[in-house]
Amino acid sequence: MPLEGTTVVSLEQAVAAPLATRHLADLGARVVKVERVGDGDFARDYDSAVLGLAAHFVWLNRGKESFAVDLKAPAGVDAVKSLIAGADVFLQNLAPGAVDRLGLGADDLRADHPELIVVNMSGYGTDGPMRDRKAYDLLVQSESGLCSITGTPETAVKTGIPTSDIAAGMYALTSIQAALLRRYRTGVGATIDVSMFDATAEWLGYPMYLQMYQDRQVPRMGLAHTSITPYDKYPTADGEILIGVQNDRGWRTLTEVLGMPELATDPRYATNVERVARREEVDKLVGDATSTYGSAELDDKLAAAGIPAARLRDLKGLIEHPQLGERDRWREVQTESGAVRAILPPMNFRDVELPMGPVPSLGQHTDAVLARLGLTDEQVAGLREAGIVG
Repeated sequence: MPLEGTTVVSLEQAVAAPLATRHLADLGARVVKVERVGDGDFARDYDSAVLGLAAHFVWLNRGKESFAVDLKAPAGVDAVKSLIAGADVFLQNLAPGAVDRLGLGADDLRADHPELIVVNMSGYGTDGPMRDRKAYDLLVQSESGLCSITGTPETAVKTGIPTSDIAAGMYALTSIQAALLRRYRTGVGATIDVSMFDATAEWLGYPMYLQMYQDRQVPRMGLAHTSITPYDKYPTADGEILIGVQNDRGWRTLTEVLGMPELATDPRYATNVERVARREEVDKLVGDATSTYGSAELDDKLAAAGIPAARLRDLKGLIEHPQLGERDRWREVQTESGAVRAILPPMNFRDVELPMGPVPSLGQHTDAVLARLGLTDEQVAGLREAGIVG
């Protein structure tokens, strides 16, 4: 496996950090997830949708070891410090300052282990006026301006998935991989800070430049595009289809497929600039034509002509999508409640299929982790009896 032999200790919860470490586990790293005794990661209780388990937790935590420990007890902190001492990476997304109060801050840890890679994940960063603010995904989407360009002209909305969490998780993942590569060359670790706010701001680069240099707020367009027409959903005889024509050549082809070739050279519609200026007219012309076809028939005709188009599918449509089924992208992952379906990781190595380990129950690997730290059965039993591990 690409990261076989790499050990990651993660003091994590919710989405951003668990996403990063799940990908590390998929790539072959040993990931030890440090959880609270009794409760664990609070994402375990978001719902009970997957055989009694939470959908978020099943999605984000396969392939990890669960180590349940009370970090309010000095012995619990000592156990985690010992675990980190043998690790390559320590990642955490607790509230700002929490790990420093536990003696698990980057400066303390790397003073004894300069080769360690420490990743601190936060909502708004390690400094600045919003450092200590609560930073749920919705709040960061709103504060960063993402909601201002998402939705319809009438209503701002958040994205349907936790975009700010996912963005931060992916930047943490790439940072860790880069730090591991640099350490391989130099022997020196790293301290890395990744925030949800910074990650989301980076993803907003294109509309941000329009605002900075044209003083133009990108409007909320639903499924449409601010700068291109036709680019939206259009009715069919039995549903809807998305069409995205990005240039005038594509427009000429579309008019032929839809049986209205005279519009290709009509000066009112021949160029994208003119089409955008007459967006409502163009959308009505295209919609009147597409509504005479069934969705499947039109989808095939557009694809054959090379016109960018897509079916407007729901999540059931994704689950049943032939692009997943015919490419054998589904596997089974074990959980404490039984096997569940999961899609193969998107990183496709030609020489090896990445592992998709089981989703751990709370504290499932506590005894094994402590045994690897050299504790005897009697010592482990004493910690368990005292409620320090679970």
